[in-house]
Amino acid sequence: MNTKNLWLTALAVLCVSFSFAQDEDEDTTDNLTNIQEFTPSKLLKKGQWDIKFFNSIYTQTERTDAGSTSVTIPRETFFTNTTEIYTGISENRRVNIGFIFQVRSNTFGGAGALDVFNFRDNATSRSGFTTIAPSIRVQPFKSLSTFSFTSSIYLPIFADKANAPYLDKRSVFWETKFFYDKTFGQDKWQLFTQADFGFNFGEKAEDANPNDSNVGERFANNSLFMPLAVFLSYFPSPKSTVYVNTKQAFLIDLGNDFSQNSTSLGIGTKYQLTSVLNVEASFDKFVRGSNFQGLGQTFSIGLRALF
Repeated sequence: MNTKNLWLTALAVLCVSFSFAQDEDEDTTDNLTNIQEFTPSKLLKKGQWDIKFFNSIYTQTERTDAGSTSVTIPRETFFTNTTEIYTGISENRRVNIGFIFQVRSNTFGGAGALDVFNFRDNATSRSGFTTIAPSIRVQPFKSLSTFSFTSSIYLPIFADKANAPYLDKRSVFWETKFFYDKTFGQDKWQLFTQADFGFNFGEKAEDANPNDSNVGERFANNSLFMPLAVFLSYFPSPKSTVYVNTKQAFLIDLGNDFSQNSTSLGIGTKYQLTSVLNVEASFDKFVRGSNFQGLGQTFSIGLRALF
């Protein structure tokens, strides 16, 4: 079964799970809506499940040069599907465990943005399952239920190919995300903050053998990835929210002689379709960057089931 068929099969399985969960959980409609109660800061109760199927397309025709000056390039597009599955394991709702896996498809050389859905492997495109990550969520302070962190170890599972188009970072990536949110204004407004610390392990790009490895996938090895984000959300109704956000990201050199930074702005919305299923859509634009940073746009849509 090829990557495209596997991706569609995963979507079908998740849809069946959502439908089953809806039948089992009709009595939750009188509680707080999921988009209000289960922010990224909040953990699951023991026995609860959280499945998120998130898809994003990043496309660019501009990037910076070695400094911060914008230059035009042939279109490059990167599709990422991220599936997250978590469950609560503690009676006090302070520990969740799960795993994450990702599918990617990239195109280069001026191909149309939607060509990523062809899931091809040739001289200008590449696709496949790229990473899998065991993950844990922890609420460290009992008195502060809106503060938590998630720690995940991303393991690259795709084959190394010399002289192949870029697919994903060639490194073990240990990422810890810290979340905090504050609701105010009679539960109509929410401020959400996120700070990530991600360590990219692996050999230097200059030490890789160009005859049997893709050197370009090692650009981030031996670095610290540190994005910081702030979201301001407004709830026009208990089942819907709109938000704006800003993100500042740093790739800090720890030995690979490469660093970057970028700033992006975004908008998004979430809607609770049923007592179990939520849908989310968002748009982000990179407005500045440094050292070969892309200046494109990200279009995202996701489904989330909580049961």
